Amino acid sequence: MFEVLPQLAPDPILGLSAAYREDTNPNKIDLGVGVYKDEQGNTPILSSVAKAQTVLLEKETSKTYITPQGNQGFIDGMLSLLLGNASKAMLANRVAAVQAPGGCGALRILSELLVRCNENGKVWVSDPTWANHIPLIGSAGLKIETYPYFDKASASIRFDAMMETLRTVEKGDIVLLHGCCHNPTGADLTKAQWDEILEVAKEREFLPFIDVAYLGFGEGLDEDAYGMRLLVENLPEVIIAASCSKNFGLYRERVGLAAIVTQDTATRNIAQSQIQSIARGIYSMPPSYGGALVDIILSDDALYNEWVGEVDEMRNRMKSLRAMLVQNLHDNGATKDFSFVNEQKGMFSFLCITPEQVREIRAKHSVYFVDSSRVNIAGINQNNVEALAKALVSVL
Repeated sequence: MFEVLPQLAPDPILGLSAAYREDTNPNKIDLGVGVYKDEQGNTPILSSVAKAQTVLLEKETSKTYITPQGNQGFIDGMLSLLLGNASKAMLANRVAAVQAPGGCGALRILSELLVRCNENGKVWVSDPTWANHIPLIGSAGLKIETYPYFDKASASIRFDAMMETLRTVEKGDIVLLHGCCHNPTGADLTKAQWDEILEVAKEREFLPFIDVAYLGFGEGLDEDAYGMRLLVENLPEVIIAASCSKNFGLYRERVGLAAIVTQDTATRNIAQSQIQSIARGIYSMPPSYGGALVDIILSDDALYNEWVGEVDEMRNRMKSLRAMLVQNLHDNGATKDFSFVNEQKGMFSFLCITPEQVREIRAKHSVYFVDSSRVNIAGINQNNVEALAKALVSVL
């Protein structure tokens, strides 16, 4: 039976990881896969998470299924983290939500819900966007369109072109927006730009679909939530896919949240029944462990404050790595101005070099990142930054 299937090309990022592992160069540099790394190149378990694991080990008494919607403490804590304790939508009981297997699971659950609402639904995604957005959303059956977002030549957001396209979006279309730390470019919207997006959303009556995978990695937990909270507080409907992989370091635990802000409580109850039905048809019951850890952290003042400190530390370290890379490029004679890297947010940056240059730096210097020139800033450290800068200068 299976011989009739074509063999598919490796996933670009996973294939890059395999090539990196096979490279025998002792000085190879991995800037591909999007995981946070410390100065030693490890992805550590956060101290707050380690303490929560101890608490869970002591208090967990069963491995039976949790409720279909997931750990309610996790859901409540995450909604407060995302929307704020004073959210009018939450206080009015207008938000349906389920715990999902990672941000990817949340994206897929919400995409399936959109298909149930309109099987001919159209989702607008930024150009460029995270590589997995299109297969996750498109394979649910939704049509994909793109709006302009980033210009490599100027290393800046094409905001005027973006707004021009959004003003043509039809009523009922869905517009996917990165809540913060845009993946892959690292170029984030300003508060003033979010304000303009709110106005065009009101005018065109499209549905904002917010993907927030890096909350806290841009400017801070509350600061990074500005655009998301603005839309939720001023529009009747918004949907949100959130991930705990990065800011809690729970990559392998696959912890996410799918949330739907509705116009009233009655619609909220309908949406809740629908997303639980979708989840049941995909994976039946949600995983417990990672969500339980997040619940423990968010509900304990001491652990919460420790976690916030760890998020701040990761964010500030990545900012310092950006500055260190820009300085090393300058010191090693780069004629291209890379100061824009300091303005980008979060884990990723577009270096705005050509695919040919990316492949050359990989072949000659064993520096691994994807052809789009997206680099994982957290893969840089004191030991490799000068070699990286010299390698980049050599191919420019």
